[in-house]
Amino acid sequence: MHEGSRQIMDEAAIRRALTRIAHEILERNKGVEGLILIGIKTRGIYLARRLAERIEQFEGKSLPVGELDITMYRDDLSFKHESHEPVVKGRQIPGEVTGEKIILVDDVLYTGRTVRAALDAVMDHGRPQAIQLAVLIDRGHRELPIRPDYVGKNVPTSHTEKIAVELMEVDGREQVLITDAGEGSAH
Repeated sequence: MHEGSRQIMDEAAIRRALTRIAHEILERNKGVEGLILIGIKTRGIYLARRLAERIEQFEGKSLPVGELDITMYRDDLSFKHESHEPVVKGRQIPGEVTGEKIILVDDVLYTGRTVRAALDAVMDHGRPQAIQLAVLIDRGHRELPIRPDYVGKNVPTSHTEKIAVELMEVDGREQVLITDAGEGSAH
């Protein structure tokens, strides 16, 4: 654990949250018919894959899983203000999205700007019947009217705190940390 950090979810809590979200997805959508999971890079992709595995265990049917690569773009043209706008760098969306139910998956929901870019990327690809949002952590501080449909954990934070989601596939350990802004990385 990083100095000045405290763990707010351990491996078991992450596992339970994903299992609950998988059940909620199935209940709300009355099964898996027409569902496509799309993870937002990096950790959202692994969370989407884990959700797909759980849903397949429950329903015996596999779901397609896609990926969106969204990065923050710095506009250095202004000396007074640097805007950090998300841009889509790449997408791998399985099949046709028109008429399907898309579930965007991300690790942390903060301002909503990344999700807005993801919505635009999906809509550029077709016209889904619905788009839903699943996040492991909702930390508040929205700048856009975006609300998650599925939340692993609500974590009220100050603007000076950061949330660090660490997953085995990327970080070699499984936990969610809250840190002071001067330390760590993430959201």
